[in-house]
Amino acid sequence: MGQNIKADKSFGDNIRKWRNAKGMTQEELSSQLQIHGCDISRGTLAKIEAGIRHISVDELQAIKIILEITYEDFFAK
Repeated sequence: MGQNIKADKSFGDNIRKWRNAKGMTQEELSSQLQIHGCDISRGTLAKIEAGIRHISVDELQAIKIILEITYEDFFAK
């Protein structure tokens, strides 16, 4: 069983911030995540950004690569 990071609103806000900084829509990011092997729909990504859904370590790593950010960027306040 994979490990998950607890859902958190500030965590999701940071993902949204960095996604927007890259000029990407939720649909575009979810498509890129699918290319990287993460089966995440736009709706699932919206739940992660809203702090409703946990995120797996694999999903976190893929988002980090796609958005070209550091792990610290996810947890910035």
